[in-house]
Amino acid sequence: MITKKVNFTLKYSFFLFINLFFINLSSAQDINIQENINLSFKCDLDKKIIKNSEYNYQSFLAKDLNEKGLDKFEIEAVKPEKLFIDGLSLFLSKSEKLNVKVVNKDVVLFKAFDEEKNYSESAIVTRKSGELIHEITKNVKSENSEKYIFFYSCIKKEKKV
Repeated sequence: MITKKVNFTLKYSFFLFINLFFINLSSAQDINIQENINLSFKCDLDKKIIKNSEYNYQSFLAKDLNEKGLDKFEIEAVKPEKLFIDGLSLFLSKSEKLNVKVVNKDVVLFKAFDEEKNYSESAIVTRKSGELIHEITKNVKSENSEKYIFFYSCIKKEKKV
């Protein structure tokens, strides 16, 4: 039980760090692709955190949800500025213009907004551990914005570029 609480605390702290990182990154440098990569993942959903009118950052374990993991999540990066995402969501798969794109030896980080800047998706994948955090924010401009934060454990199969 203590291990689960510590693990949750570490992941939650990691998530907060990533949010701050996104804010700082967005205002500083939006594109920083340092490596060419072609990665394929199979990801299992660990948990989901929901913040909306019904839940205030309530956490749900994967076993309590009717949602599945990701059978095929792919990332392709080409220096100096191309990043393609497929399999995480339809929005990101169709999004040709990611606002934030960071690829280095440790992480892949990206964020995209819709045209009205009222919907956003962001994610970070740690390449060594295979942890993936995916955040969806709806009604960004509203007082009643909604957040859905997904935590995945991924197994990667790296392809050479």
